[in-house]
Amino acid sequence: MGNLFARLVESSDPVLMRQALAWLYSFVRPHGRAIGVLLGLSLSASLLALMQPWLVKTLIDEGLLARDYPTLWHIAAIMIITGLLGTVLAGVNRYLHTRLSGRILFALRDDLYRHLQQLSPTFYGRRRMGDILSRLDGDVAEIQRFAVDSLFSALSAVIGLVGAVALMLMLSWQLSLLLALLVPIEVLWLRWMRRKVEREVRNLRERSADVSSFLVETLPAMKFIQAAGQQSREAGRLDQLGKGYMSQLLKVQVTEFFTQAIPGTLTSWCRACAFLVGGWWVIQGTWQLGALIAFSTYMGMAVGPVQSLLGLYVAVQRMAVSLGRVMELKQEAVAVLPARHPRPMPDGPGELRLEGVSFAHQGRHGAVLDGAHVCIPAGMKVAISGPSGVGKSTLIDLLQRFYDPDAGRILLDGADLRDLDLAALRRRVAVVSQDIVLFRGTLAQNLAYGVPEASRAELERVVHLARLGSLVDSLPQGLDSLLGERGQQLSGGQKQRIAIARAVLQAPAILVLDEATSAVDEATEREVITAIDQLFAGRTRILISHRASTLADADLHVQLRDGQLEVLLQEAAKHDN
Repeated sequence: MGNLFARLVESSDPVLMRQALAWLYSFVRPHGRAIGVLLGLSLSASLLALMQPWLVKTLIDEGLLARDYPTLWHIAAIMIITGLLGTVLAGVNRYLHTRLSGRILFALRDDLYRHLQQLSPTFYGRRRMGDILSRLDGDVAEIQRFAVDSLFSALSAVIGLVGAVALMLMLSWQLSLLLALLVPIEVLWLRWMRRKVEREVRNLRERSADVSSFLVETLPAMKFIQAAGQQSREAGRLDQLGKGYMSQLLKVQVTEFFTQAIPGTLTSWCRACAFLVGGWWVIQGTWQLGALIAFSTYMGMAVGPVQSLLGLYVAVQRMAVSLGRVMELKQEAVAVLPARHPRPMPDGPGELRLEGVSFAHQGRHGAVLDGAHVCIPAGMKVAISGPSGVGKSTLIDLLQRFYDPDAGRILLDGADLRDLDLAALRRRVAVVSQDIVLFRGTLAQNLAYGVPEASRAELERVVHLARLGSLVDSLPQGLDSLLGERGQQLSGGQKQRIAIARAVLQAPAILVLDEATSAVDEATEREVITAIDQLFAGRTRILISHRASTLADADLHVQLRDGQLEVLLQEAAKHDN
């Protein structure tokens, strides 16, 4: 990751930087018309701002000092009109700018989220969730601010600088030389501070990710923390993380303060020199008071844009850190690519065949599958057993194409899984595991998550089949009752029955129960399995469980050991004999 940051910030790899910026500005280009309108408003606002000091000069020199009241009145009226117009332009500009920024921000976040949706379980197993959230939230927002705000900031700064310098030269080219002395000094200072700013900002992002990861990890486990009596311990950990973040935040603030304070101090000195020299000219009668005041104002207006443009140099460092963190996610390879030209889903009953399948997780010793062969006839009730950690769940992940085999192929009704539409395949293979996913929403919404178009009658049917009637009756609004986040108020058995009902509603060709009934008693398990057998008669059912009773009446018993799948028992063949 550090190498990626360095490559982006130092631009030692121009191709990488161009790719990153091309990705970023691909979200800016579609808003060309809105950007054009905002640029026009920014130009108008800058011109109105440049008018004000000249109007003040005219009011003082040609109105007040010349004792010309009509001129004084006219200039004052013009100042009021331009001020009002400037206020209206600022309001419209802010509204349109906020709307544009929001659209680009959510487009960036949506693109990154869609990429994350394609990544394998291995990626989420080795990354901290808080760090991913930090990149989706803080880093994407930082990139968006640079991509949009820097554009308008740079335009306003250039217009302000060119206009202010031109007017300064018109008032006094001699005093304008102060600006030529000031700018190179500020440039050198900011170049010297660049590396420090980049390093401190990167460290701050890491400390923020530490806090996010801690909260993501501990909040869902609060019941366990309370039961273990470790509240003080976890509060202490959060306090230490908070102190680390605050310490780094203060370092960033100090660094950025000195980055901006030195140029600001030099600007104040230059303006003081301008007042000393110009004031002497006014006292001598060779220059007008209004011209001196206008010149001083324009100097501030010229130095401000210079600092803004140089400040963009610092902003580039902040953006490069965030862009590096986001591009690291974008460059995560998608383990499973959808078929370019998917063939129609086979209309068979669900026969599975593994032909010479080998697969190993990256970074782990030993293969989960090593040239495995097995055929699971359609409509069979299959038990898969093996020691814990041998890779039974990975085998199911291969069936759903969360991974592809390193060698060999898996066939569904004679079709290679890699040739099928990915979404359609995953609808054909429903998996109910012991890790039940429930979302904040109604019970009906959770049941129909995979089939949003399901009717009320269909929901009531699967509630009956999964023996969920007592739960529905106990809820105040039945199927329309809200479930808390992750369904924390439900028992393990209730969660598993909801997951089973959700799979039944999906009506897949293959149903996989991966320890799906581990949280219910054996009597309830027999009822659920019997209901599933009745509903899925003629379709393939795969059972993974440590309970012997769950696997007892399977038609086919397959054991996974040492990377091989071995058929141990085939009840159907026994009965035929």
